[in-house]
Amino acid sequence: MIPRYTRPEMGRIWSDENKFQTWLEVELAAAEALAELGEVPVEAARQLREHAGFRLERIHEIEREVRHDVIAFTTAVAEHLAAAGYADASRWLHYGLTSYDVVDTALALQIRQANRLIEAGLQRLLEVLRRRAFEFKQTPQVGRTHGVHAEPVTFGLKFALWYDEASRNLERLRAAEQEVCVGKISGAVGTYAHVGPEAEERICARLGLKPARVSTQVVSRDRHAHYLTVLALIAALVEKIALEIRHLQRTEVLEAEEPFAEGQKGSSAMPHKRNPVVCEQICGLARLVRANALAAFENIALWHERDISHSSVERVILPDSTILVDYLLARTAEVVENLRVYPDRLRRNLELTRGLIFSGQLLLDLAAAGMLREEAYRIVQGHAMRCWEEGGDFRAAIEADPAIAAKLTPEQIHQAFSLQRQLRHVGRIYERVFGPGD
Repeated sequence: MIPRYTRPEMGRIWSDENKFQTWLEVELAAAEALAELGEVPVEAARQLREHAGFRLERIHEIEREVRHDVIAFTTAVAEHLAAAGYADASRWLHYGLTSYDVVDTALALQIRQANRLIEAGLQRLLEVLRRRAFEFKQTPQVGRTHGVHAEPVTFGLKFALWYDEASRNLERLRAAEQEVCVGKISGAVGTYAHVGPEAEERICARLGLKPARVSTQVVSRDRHAHYLTVLALIAALVEKIALEIRHLQRTEVLEAEEPFAEGQKGSSAMPHKRNPVVCEQICGLARLVRANALAAFENIALWHERDISHSSVERVILPDSTILVDYLLARTAEVVENLRVYPDRLRRNLELTRGLIFSGQLLLDLAAAGMLREEAYRIVQGHAMRCWEEGGDFRAAIEADPAIAAKLTPEQIHQAFSLQRQLRHVGRIYERVFGPGD
């Protein structure tokens, strides 16, 4: 049974409460770094650290009047300090900063918080894919190209392929975090008119960030577009997995299917239905993440040293994309972990065409035995097409053909139809994906 997704941590990261708390942490780090440089009284920085706070309701109340979220925030914090008897310390709150010094630096911290959850989700998916890859390492299955039977594979190779792609996405996610999680305290147009580069370095260091090498009033949005693109790639992977499961669950195939819980219903009209509803949901939600990546690209071009057109977009696409990817990873891991697999059906479908899937090997063996490739292709395809259309036994037809018997011994024909021969390199593939010794 697949449990409902109940993890609320990602939503909390993008809550107003956490956003303003992260803004406050940037403000406090700025005051402390400036105090070290002698630009803010040390005692004022201490008082800010010990007594600064806010009430969320008050910030919202002020914002309805001033229509500026950062001003509403700093005003609410100043009121909180005054009520605690430290009104004078509030003079040094937001000292020398512009709004986006706080907003963009805090956004980097929120993205880093979100990435911890997404990385954990990817790690879990990797573990599940690895386990199931080895479970079905030697379970034969027909491979399909264009949806048509091609040559044998093993079912485990599907999981190995997904594992390899998930590994690359984990590397991409870590690299994107390094690129997008930067701070900036460079002022209204990026020239450090009021707070110098040394102070920026100290502030960012306190927050565990590196400063952007250059910025305008905002951090350049190519960084965020890259990050959203990586999230879209992760979403594309889980859609890839879900789409394959949907195909394998079709009644005519039925080699695997997503879990179906006790008491679950598939259709209001047809009691027999067991639909791949979770996999269909995964495929649908992945489209949203990809669409959000496109919106992130639209945010790169801004007027001069900053306009505000990107801000409203990011308030949607960053929370939505990280929440969606966190959800999609959890759902996909649950589906894969509990996936129902039917080895008997895998074998039955493998043998459905009565040997046609070995035509490629037979072609090569005839060419190696001295028959011209064009002649070999004509003979093999002729038997294949007759068996395809009439439902005959391909191997029996091959064994009865005197032109083939003149080139291949019965043992060589047997080897041409050998499943073990086709799959002899699976272990080597696993070594490449999972490392030697597994």
